[in-house]
Amino acid sequence: MRSGEREHPPLMNFRQLTKATTLAALLLSAMPAPVVQAQTLGDLAKAAKGKGTALFNTVEFQSKSFKALPQWARVLEKAKTEMGQFQACINDINKCKTAQQNSWRKIIHAAQNMTRRQKLDAVNRFFNKWPYKLDQEVYGVSEYWASPNQFMKTSGDCEDYSIAKYYALKELGFKDNELRIVILLDRIRGIGHAVLAIYEPNDILILDSLSNLILPHTKYRHYVPQYSMNATTRWAHIK
Repeated sequence: MRSGEREHPPLMNFRQLTKATTLAALLLSAMPAPVVQAQTLGDLAKAAKGKGTALFNTVEFQSKSFKALPQWARVLEKAKTEMGQFQACINDINKCKTAQQNSWRKIIHAAQNMTRRQKLDAVNRFFNKWPYKLDQEVYGVSEYWASPNQFMKTSGDCEDYSIAKYYALKELGFKDNELRIVILLDRIRGIGHAVLAIYEPNDILILDSLSNLILPHTKYRHYVPQYSMNATTRWAHIK
């Protein structure tokens, strides 16, 4: 294990991974094909050939609907209230009513005057300190996406780290179109995983709960994205 890395338990079992792959296919099927004849994933890939590559060297298709992502839609709604409470705490320490709100204030105040890259490092390291916990252990279900407040209260798994980092960076001035939570397949470990992608002018950087290192997406050749999203858009990915 390299310096700065932490080993986590398996993040998805085979059934969950199959569900993620199936969801990616459903996302694609709900999007307009590049040409009328394109019916399958293979057809879509052929139709998109020569149109360039995107995150983790894939072709991506976008949609503005979160109908296929109810977990994310729920987080977006829940976070609206939480962000208001966090903002009140940031502005006035006397309005910090919980340990989670104090933790949020701590990282935002610590990073607000840092450079862009320093903010990424600070946020990644801060949330990576939370212990990894399975959804079954915390919520009694096989899959549950936690809001930032829920994550800081009980901790969680890979997508929960990414969600907390996503909202913290938005608070620190990153634009929504510069951020994406990415659900992917880790081909080395053979399991599902989630990371946060940061879109820079000439690169895409990855914040990973498995490491405090922040590297370009091209360094992660074993990561195959299934789908990604931010507050306005979702994308399906194919190689």
